[in-house]
Amino acid sequence: MTTFKDHDLIPAATTFEGVRYERRPVLDPHGKAADGVYSAWIWLDNPNQFNSYTTDMVKGVIHAFRRASNERDVAAVVFTAVGNRAFCTGGNTKEYAEYYSGQPAEYLAYMRLFNDMVTGILHCDKPVICRVNGMRIAGGQEIGMACDFTVASDLAIFGQAGPRHGSAPDGGSTDFLPLFVGIERAMESCTLCETWTAYQAERYGLIHDLVPVLRVADGFVTNPLVVTDRWLDENGRVVHGLPKVGEDLARGKELLASGTIDLAPLDARVERLITKLAMTMPNCTRKTVESVRKHKLAHWDKNRETNRSWLGLNMMTEAAAGFRAFNEGPKGHREVDFLDLRRRLASGERWTPEFIDSLMPRSPQEA
Repeated sequence: MTTFKDHDLIPAATTFEGVRYERRPVLDPHGKAADGVYSAWIWLDNPNQFNSYTTDMVKGVIHAFRRASNERDVAAVVFTAVGNRAFCTGGNTKEYAEYYSGQPAEYLAYMRLFNDMVTGILHCDKPVICRVNGMRIAGGQEIGMACDFTVASDLAIFGQAGPRHGSAPDGGSTDFLPLFVGIERAMESCTLCETWTAYQAERYGLIHDLVPVLRVADGFVTNPLVVTDRWLDENGRVVHGLPKVGEDLARGKELLASGTIDLAPLDARVERLITKLAMTMPNCTRKTVESVRKHKLAHWDKNRETNRSWLGLNMMTEAAAGFRAFNEGPKGHREVDFLDLRRRLASGERWTPEFIDSLMPRSPQEA
């Protein structure tokens, strides 16, 4: 019996609040548990805040991927989250607003951890599957794109939020998204911050696979809020994957409310992909994954440090205002008045604490 060296930096069993680590047997092609071969499931566990990652959670993800890389009996890694509302909506805006806002040196240190999290995913010695159980937004989109495959609930949505909340999507999206969907669509997503449905994401090449998870009566139906049954409208425009409107949307909402979300088909699809990956030569697969990842790493390694520095400094200005607005503003009014901000900056006002305070949104009744 070989005695192996321990290559973990800290004990493998070390836990971090908000991150769970699970080992599951790999299924053979007949659906039976294979003896001695596992997948590692890394769970973001902060569902009350849409699985947004805190500083401690970032540390936990780094540790979990390092652990999964080192476990010799793990064939693949699944990166996912608790619940059915969100995979991840990015960094924890409460923590950003209440601690990092106005503290560029502290945010710079945080961004070192964030960069290490993304790099840890890209350097994992096993193929990584992002299991998208709900929203994959902002930093959640970035850590999701660092994975090698994405399998999503067809109720999921994908997108960015940076420029609307005081940041730039420089934690990976400006590096990775053009590789997935091309420059024009990447520009659209990164600047306009409008979300894509799972069907759009699949059509654009952002994700590998999607699965209906809405159970109505005895069966599953496709996302009733999205056009899924045709490609062109009467004017020849592509509408497949677009959100429904008008009466179709109203009927879709009724159908959605009548059903229940059951992620069992999503899990089955993920398990099937794990089986396919396990039925290959492990070292050849690892080298192939590394080679394909180089296209993402080339951009990430070139830009991550300068992006980190800019994001740190930005915590003195637009990020300080944007994250605080999202954290402090009333529901439905969590953004600054962009046009007023532009007018005031153009007139020469400076980024002072008083200026930032004056930008905080108020409810229509208070305005």
